[in-house]
Amino acid sequence: MFKRLLLVFLTTLIFVACGSKEADPTATPQPEPTNTSEPTNTPEPTEVPTATPLPEPSPTPTEEPSLSISSLEDVDQAVVRIVAQGTFIDPEIGLMANATGSGSGFLISEDGIVVTNNHVVTGAALLRVYVGGSDDPVNAKILGVSECSDLAVIQLDGDGYPFFDWYEDDPSVGLDVFAAGYPLGDPEFTMTRGIVSKANAGGETVWASVDNVIEHDATINPGNSGGPLVTEDGQVVGVNYAGASSTNQYFAIKRAEALKVIDVLAGGDDVNSLGINGTAVNKGSGLSGIWVASVDSGPPADKAGIEAGDILTTLEGLNLATDGSMADYCDILRSNTAEDVLD
Repeated sequence: MFKRLLLVFLTTLIFVACGSKEADPTATPQPEPTNTSEPTNTPEPTEVPTATPLPEPSPTPTEEPSLSISSLEDVDQAVVRIVAQGTFIDPEIGLMANATGSGSGFLISEDGIVVTNNHVVTGAALLRVYVGGSDDPVNAKILGVSECSDLAVIQLDGDGYPFFDWYEDDPSVGLDVFAAGYPLGDPEFTMTRGIVSKANAGGETVWASVDNVIEHDATINPGNSGGPLVTEDGQVVGVNYAGASSTNQYFAIKRAEALKVIDVLAGGDDVNSLGINGTAVNKGSGLSGIWVASVDSGPPADKAGIEAGDILTTLEGLNLATDGSMADYCDILRSNTAEDVLD
């Protein structure tokens, strides 16, 4: 809101009337004689003191502008669109060769560290990342993933990127939040508004098992996955990863849950992962397990010979996905270390 200040200038004209006296017409003024006998005195020149030059002021150091996002108007600058290409096998559709999927992510450091979802990037042969609505992709590589937390960290080439800070308080019911990202494969940035409707919600889905989740009603769609849920000051409350549009319920991984995993992933290690992009299936005929849509190159699943289209029915002798979720699978991974060999 702008305030207008109206300055009124008042000018007062003061007129001064001067009277005149009438002169005597008969009096002729005589000029004063000039004294030429006195010499004209010429004053001695005065010596002008030399001024001492003042030292030149030192230039005031210019502070570098902060790259940290601090308002909703700047949120789009640190949100990225991720296009993943690879070959996947869907339990409903079947083989999807050279398929292209799209998701979102966001920068958390000026040197190009990006947070997104595991299901956005795992198993992709090629990633194209577009920053701040740019039409030119940036090269990126995956640093680490977590299947069970549905988180991934990727590294962009270059530096000097705008980035997000995290919201430090615990989000409370009623907090205004905004879901940012690139839904439905649209290259146009989108942001929707809502509130936190439940501060502690369940996080079981058919592709992840997350402990600390926020439920909100800021609309998200496919493609919003991995994008940030932010406050009106542009601070990240959570990482969007799931939603049910029929009931207007949407879910984000809480900051506290996400940070402890992200720190490890950024260091180049996976967390609670075999290296698959999987979905829990339960056919209702006694067949249940984790459907493998794709496999990352290098991790344990790849080394064990697991391929896209396989179904993992048991792990460590326990049946998987009997309740249609990833809970059993993730509980087993969390009960073992990365060095353990699982049967």
